[in-house]
Parts: sequence; C-alpha cells; structure tokens
Amino acid sequence: MSDMNSTDDNTEPTTEPAESTEPTEPTEPTEPTGDTLGGDRPDPSTSASKDPSDWVTGDEPMTGPQRSYLDTLAHEAGETLSADLTKAEASEQIDRLQQETGRGQA
Repeated sequence: MSDMNSTDDNTEPTTEPAESTEPTEPTEPTEPTGDTLGGDRPDPSTSASKDPSDWVTGDEPMTGPQRSYLDTLAHEAGETLSADLTKAEASEQIDRLQQETGRGQA
C-alpha cells in the first residue's frame, strides 16, 4: 500500500527567475489608426458621428436601450424625463446626464 502523501526525493527543486525590480520607462501612447470609438465628437471622418439633430432617424422614438439607460441616468440625477423622446432627444439627454452624473466618463 503506498502513502498518498509521500514525496519523491529524486526531484530537483526548480527555481523561477526573480521579478525585476528595476523601473521601466513609460511608453508613449500611440495614435490609433483607422476607425476609432470614444474620441472627440463629432468626428467628421465618419458618418457615425453626426450631430443627433442631423440623424435621418432622429425623429423616430428612442430605442429600448436608450430608454433603459435614460431611466437609470435620470434616477441617479434625481430627474424625471418625458418617456416619449425621439432618438435625437434621447441622445442629447444621455450626453447631458452623463456629464451631470459622471457616468460614461473615462
């Protein structure tokens, strides 16, 4: 019967290299290439950054995700908003409430 807790005395201990404690130089941030998200708005290089008042569908009712996020933002800000906003109006309210609540800020 073998002992499950026994160790093999024929193995050599392994050592891992010690972590370097020397400071590393900071790297310069690189400018993104191609399409980007989260930059200054509106980005004139893409039609995805149009001002909400210029949206083709801006006068349609806000989307479900806009409604849900606006409900959260308005609650946090202690405000009550109309539930019949357009997509463009909802986007503008989201931008305003994000500034007020600090949500959505990097």
